[in-house]
Amino acid sequence: MTQTKTIYAAFSAHIAAALDALEAAGTLPAGLNRGAITVEPPRDPAHGDLATNAAMVLAKPAGTNPRALADALVAELVKVPAVASAEIAGPGFINLRVAPEAWLAELAAIGALGADYGRSAVGGGTTVNVEYVSANPTGPMHMGHCRGAVVGDALASLLEWAGHKVIREYYVNDAGGQVDVLARSAHLRYREALGEDVGGVPEGLYPGDYLIPVGQALAAEFGDAYAKAPEGEWLALFRARAVAAMLDQIKADLALLGIRHDLFSSEAELQAAGKPEEAEKWLRAHDLVYDGHLEAPKGKTPEDWEPVELPLFRSTRFGDDQDRPIKKSDGSWTYFGADMAYHFQKAQSADALVDIWGADHAGTVKRIKAAVAALTGGEDGKGKPFEVKLVQMVQLLKGGEPFKMSKRSGNFVTLADVVEMVGKDVVRFTMLTRKPEAQMDFDFDKVVEASKDNPVFYVQYAHARIRSTLRKAEGEGFAPADSDLALLGAEELELVKVAAQFPRLVEAAAAAREPHRIAFYLYDLAAAFHAYWNLGNDKPEKRFIVAQDAALTGARLYLASQIGQLVRNGLAILGVEAVEEM
Repeated sequence: MTQTKTIYAAFSAHIAAALDALEAAGTLPAGLNRGAITVEPPRDPAHGDLATNAAMVLAKPAGTNPRALADALVAELVKVPAVASAEIAGPGFINLRVAPEAWLAELAAIGALGADYGRSAVGGGTTVNVEYVSANPTGPMHMGHCRGAVVGDALASLLEWAGHKVIREYYVNDAGGQVDVLARSAHLRYREALGEDVGGVPEGLYPGDYLIPVGQALAAEFGDAYAKAPEGEWLALFRARAVAAMLDQIKADLALLGIRHDLFSSEAELQAAGKPEEAEKWLRAHDLVYDGHLEAPKGKTPEDWEPVELPLFRSTRFGDDQDRPIKKSDGSWTYFGADMAYHFQKAQSADALVDIWGADHAGTVKRIKAAVAALTGGEDGKGKPFEVKLVQMVQLLKGGEPFKMSKRSGNFVTLADVVEMVGKDVVRFTMLTRKPEAQMDFDFDKVVEASKDNPVFYVQYAHARIRSTLRKAEGEGFAPADSDLALLGAEELELVKVAAQFPRLVEAAAAAREPHRIAFYLYDLAAAFHAYWNLGNDKPEKRFIVAQDAALTGARLYLASQIGQLVRNGLAILGVEAVEEM
């Protein structure tokens, strides 16, 4: 009964075989593009178990009527033993009812594949670079960074499940003015550590206490050598030390969430290695950078503004609303110019790129997409696949009042604070309970609430219930068994049907770059499990353990065990541990 091909993949193969038969019979012309054919659950479960659009997709290129093609396709599909019935709906959709034996085989497949059920080879081993977090290295992680960190990390895991190789990357913005401010702030704390009364932190410096240990470390290393020295003697040194200390802190904060990166790329090193110059040279060679003048800013009179010739990237050729400067008038690189070079570097070691950005960067998406299209595809713009996922901020609530998250003021809620209060798993799962582009409130009371309205609890409770049931059954002498799965009835098969959607959902979520779909699915699976569990409250014969029927009990325990496995698989993608008891 055990199979390694999951049911949706199996039915895709059945439909492909039926189409091959129609081609062989001359009903269909050979060589039609089948790429848009889908096999999925119908929107209304009353219509059947699976639905396919094959006739709708192929009728026009085949020069035939969709219903006529559907009739021919149905005649082939009903020959498949796993097909209990096939019906045509609307203009040519085909609804299939699947024989119970096929669902039981799928349940056995979950048992056979175990922790690998849901893994796919659809990615074909292609490499995807996922860049996420990339917070300025000027302080510890706060909750403003948390959502993007979780979304990026879960996406990386999801892509690996779908058969991609993944590079998890963090871009360190250590070449801008903010790191000079960090160095000056560290110098203030350094003087303070040497015993100087520095008074209040001056306006424009970072006031957070997190820099006190950095100042102490600098004092221990250098003594008072730079206490009275001019800035030019210590700025670069203190900048390097402070950035390194902040990166260590950031890595420690991310580790609390179970987040790691494969690569930390430095903007300063990028510029020192001449990568922006390489990118500019490449673009000029392809007539994608030219020397020109920007239009006068709106609202400025000619007396207020003097045109300056700058190197401009032809981003309008790729859909942007104006060409963009890659250098400033003083010859230094614009943020866009440096960012463009960074993406050029990333693209050299990946087949596709995904950036996870805060929604406040939405205005720069179009230009960086234009740059990637140009740098990886040339003038035709057919570059490597590149997506930017925008993540909205999280509003942190406590006592009905929002917490402030201002890094500059030093009065912000750190990621470490929140993980300590509610735990890593609660934070991670909660961050994926809404689409990233939607606003989110993180309510300390609700995320730990033991109710159906709290997805974290609801999913974890399903797993804990299963583990508790299996422990109880073991104590009573029962164990999961797949020898009598045919004893499972319609209610149990409905649960299997929900479980069986997991592999296709992994593929679809990976293709859409949407890890939150896994969290949504786990909630639906938990709801289906709890609904089945509740049948036993009023009907003892529906419980998982039926003392007088060892064979039925073994089959139901096997079902419960596989649903538990599925919850663990889904949670593993999200980076959340499944609890054993609650």
